[in-house]
Amino acid sequence: MNQTVHLPSRKIQKTKTVKVASAKAPATVPSRTNDPDRTMAGILEVATVEFAEKGLDGARIDEIAAATKTSKRMIYYYFSSKEGLYRAVLEDMYGRMRAIESGLHLADLPPEEALQRLVGFTFDHHHSNENFIRLVMSENMQRGAYIAQSKNIQDLNVPAISAISELYERGVASGVFRAGLDPVDIHASISALTFFNVSNRHTFGLIFKQDATAPDTAAMRRSSVIDMVLRYVRAP
Repeated sequence: MNQTVHLPSRKIQKTKTVKVASAKAPATVPSRTNDPDRTMAGILEVATVEFAEKGLDGARIDEIAAATKTSKRMIYYYFSSKEGLYRAVLEDMYGRMRAIESGLHLADLPPEEALQRLVGFTFDHHHSNENFIRLVMSENMQRGAYIAQSKNIQDLNVPAISAISELYERGVASGVFRAGLDPVDIHASISALTFFNVSNRHTFGLIFKQDATAPDTAAMRRSSVIDMVLRYVRAP
């Protein structure tokens, strides 16, 4: 089942206002807009690309400030530090993904159809959001240090696993799924199969002369991934 997923508009929660950790920094920052939420959204949008392309260590606040026509002081006013901005980017990216997942209405579908929809959505999301994949790879280079600091991100994954648990248990009860599987392991398998297609698309594509972004190639791979997951959980 082919399903095109449209990401919703970015919703940003304003972080707590803090003072810049500098003796020369003023207690407040001159306002450059009457819409601070829009300013923060713009900073996050540019920062997402900067961190995805260069990682935490390589990203430069000066470049983010220039691209958003703000200042370093204003960025620090909203996000406290470069690391605070990086953490906010991670929270925003995970939050947007989980928000769409919650709208899939998996509980309203038969178990097998619900799992098919979830796998298809995950594939589509990753396929069209290379920056998300790059950010996850970057955070793994940091050994998950900033996700560990974010209770928001950790809390976001609770309903994601609960949704898989619910549809899997319904499938076992109805006899369509085999018993004895771990919902976290199912989630890991879905993530692995959909993540690789983006994280390794350039090296894999060059070695095997295949463009993973080509519509026909992506559709074939999407179908294969859904089939592999369903075969794994189906009852014999």
